[in-house]
Amino acid sequence: MGVMAVLMLPLLLLGVSGLLFIYQEVSRLWSKSAVQNKVVVITDAISGLGKECARLFHAGGARLVLCAKNWERLENLYDTLVNVADPSKTFTPKLILLDLSDISCVQDVAKDVLDCYGCVDILINNASVKLKAPAHKISLELDTKIMDANYFGPITLTKEAHRSVFPALLPNMISRRTGQIVLVNNIQGKFGIPFRTAYAASKHAALGFFDCLRAEVEEYDVVVSTVSPTFIRSYPGQGNWEPSIWKYFFRKLTYGVHPVEVAEEVMRTVRRKKQEVFMANPIPKAALYIRTFLPEFFFAVVACGVKEQLHVPEES
Repeated sequence: MGVMAVLMLPLLLLGVSGLLFIYQEVSRLWSKSAVQNKVVVITDAISGLGKECARLFHAGGARLVLCAKNWERLENLYDTLVNVADPSKTFTPKLILLDLSDISCVQDVAKDVLDCYGCVDILINNASVKLKAPAHKISLELDTKIMDANYFGPITLTKEAHRSVFPALLPNMISRRTGQIVLVNNIQGKFGIPFRTAYAASKHAALGFFDCLRAEVEEYDVVVSTVSPTFIRSYPGQGNWEPSIWKYFFRKLTYGVHPVEVAEEVMRTVRRKKQEVFMANPIPKAALYIRTFLPEFFFAVVACGVKEQLHVPEES
């Protein structure tokens, strides 16, 4: 009996490992089939998350349209994708210059995007501009720039028609009765923390718009998804904090998640057509529920953090 028990443990572990491997392979193939031959537009494709999304969707056989405001870095991403891919199983990515903070050019870019393939199956709104500073030290011009990049830019690219009769991306999806729009948002679309007033406001606005849009386009079989992680880590070891109650409470929020994790979640969201995903560790999730059900306690913790002067840059 003792020998059988000893033998059963490694067999059980081997069986579980085999099942996990099979699940991962089936999931990978399922993801690939979900995006194969689909026209996928990724904004800010040169960011950490944009690159990882481009890599996953390109490997899955999607017809990529990569948008960013730096042509040289777009070309570097193009070379990286083309050099590691099998040309018989992938499509050559299309590159388009796009600065979402320049609203005047976004409508023309929508036409350029549709010119590539004539339609868009999946739009990944990934572009974002971040800012950390006390509210009274942020100029209205900078507030406007943040709102343009994080709110007006994405919704203009999504819904506004070109000056001619050429349709925009959302009307194109509605007329074809198919498509998916993915907004990569942030936990601060759910609640704000100090010194992120302009950024949190833009994320709240974007989340509100796409939540409303989801209900409006459901009858046309257009899916609207939001993926809200904590901060996306831009480089290893980001966030060396000194000990304090406030910093411990939000350390997971500040450290964020790796771009690879978010890109894989975006792929799963597209595959399963999920409507909302909230990517966070237990502490930020707890903060969200505390903000909802115990607001006075939440505000007290936030105020405590402000009093500790949480790494606030001072004007010279």
